[in-house]
Amino acid sequence: MPTPESASFLAKKPTVPPTFDGVDYDDTAALKAAQDSIIKEQWVKSMMARLVRDEMGKCYRREGVNHMQNCKQLRERYLELLKDAKIRGYLFQQQNYVPKE
Repeated sequence: MPTPESASFLAKKPTVPPTFDGVDYDDTAALKAAQDSIIKEQWVKSMMARLVRDEMGKCYRREGVNHMQNCKQLRERYLELLKDAKIRGYLFQQQNYVPKE
């Protein structure tokens, strides 16, 4: 597995922001890079929610009857992450893009 400092890690890191701002739709490579960036950002949010959910499950089992008090921070964090955890794709953002002025 590549380390965060390795060349292979830096090569896979997205170079464009996860938005369609400033993307020329006639340039296929730029459009594909923006689409990939959006999908990767959605997957990161989904995996973050999964990790917090796993930690919350461990906390519930570990704390037993006191889980309502002792696992409150994890539960609140999971509910916040759950709002953005769905992978929606890029088509809606691409088709309904309104340029910022």
